[in-house]
Amino acid sequence: MAFVITEPCIDVKDASCVTVCPVDCIHTTDDENMFYINPTDCIDCAYCESVCPVNAIFDEFTVPGNWRPYIQKNRDFFKK
Repeated sequence: MAFVITEPCIDVKDASCVTVCPVDCIHTTDDENMFYINPTDCIDCAYCESVCPVNAIFDEFTVPGNWRPYIQKNRDFFKK
């Protein structure tokens, strides 16, 4: 199981999640409007979930239905 960043992160990019991640698996670029979690590197510690100020992070099994496309969007970011 990996954690997924969803729609509430768009245009926020607070970076609290990046700061607490023990394996440095949360990334973005200047061109992106949100952060992404590398599903291969994520160790499911949930530290990021608890510090997110906009409640945008979920484990992939509890992502709300309307935000489920973000599971693939997170994966696709790391295929570039």
